[in-house]
Amino acid sequence: MQVHYLPMRIAPFCLVLIVTTVSLGQSTEPAAPTTRVYKPAVLPGNGLAQHPFLLTGEWDFRKPMQTIFVVRDGKVAWSYAIPIKDHGTLQELGDATMLSNGNIVFCRKVGASEITPDKKIIWNYDAPAGTEIHSVQPLGLDHVLMTIQGNPARALTINTVTGVTEKEIQLPVDHPDKPHMQFRRVRLTDAGTYLTGHVDSGEVVEYDAQGKEIWSVKAFQPWSVVRLKNGNTLIGCSTHGVIEVNPQGQTVWDFTQKDCPDIKLFIIQEVSRLANGNTVMCNWCANGVKNPKDWPGTVQVLEVTPDKKVVWALSSWTDPDLGTASSIQLLDEPGIPEKNQLQR
Repeated sequence: MQVHYLPMRIAPFCLVLIVTTVSLGQSTEPAAPTTRVYKPAVLPGNGLAQHPFLLTGEWDFRKPMQTIFVVRDGKVAWSYAIPIKDHGTLQELGDATMLSNGNIVFCRKVGASEITPDKKIIWNYDAPAGTEIHSVQPLGLDHVLMTIQGNPARALTINTVTGVTEKEIQLPVDHPDKPHMQFRRVRLTDAGTYLTGHVDSGEVVEYDAQGKEIWSVKAFQPWSVVRLKNGNTLIGCSTHGVIEVNPQGQTVWDFTQKDCPDIKLFIIQEVSRLANGNTVMCNWCANGVKNPKDWPGTVQVLEVTPDKKVVWALSSWTDPDLGTASSIQLLDEPGIPEKNQLQR
């Protein structure tokens, strides 16, 4: 895999003067805006300065490079870019975690890697032909749980120092020959079980250490699955918003379009629960807004309170252009990421 770093570039500012001739009796109504807007004029929160965060996004086809961003103090503090295609195959930045030592573990559909703050790749795994990788979870500083989507679908525990796969279980899927929509997140819980979001079959399934199903709940295209400290499960349900279900499978909290009528929700990808009880979600617009010129009219990330008040809505499409949002880690949250102490 060839990896490149692309410095942030600021687009030049252009002023266009349009001259029109209006005769008496003709309408002088203003022209329609050139882009559609899916958000209020004033957004809640402090924009880029609300939290320090790590952000990735998939399928930003406007650009030849796809970028991982670290934002601190309201500005981009670090970034790392990869080509949008690897030998002709689309790369999609998705799952990503900054470890306590500053390294970042991330996947890109055609593989997964660990990169240091000085941009050195210290571990890399290339997906076998015909497979995809959309989920990678750090387990300590020297292991990861990585899900290989394909026929068969597999969850691998890999020692990133030796490169040895120390454990493997097969995950049943409805469409073994269509790997793209099998999963987006698979998580090893503190109990040693595998919590999986089966996107194509519309259910969240928990498997024991040997791969036997022990719990399940129906959920629309479960993009993100998180076992919360209270024992409930937080699920990002694509275009249906977010739900929290208890062990009995009952929905005890949700957040949908009706809860934020002035901010358009598209595909909710990663969701996380903060220590203060708020919920953060990535609002990925690329499939729902066909014209990329309209993307700046959307909100990329939302933070909502338990009573569903939006306290932060991020829309950063210029200076810096953060692109589409698939994964976010707030870097001011307490806990050690590689010890599963963040609820994400």
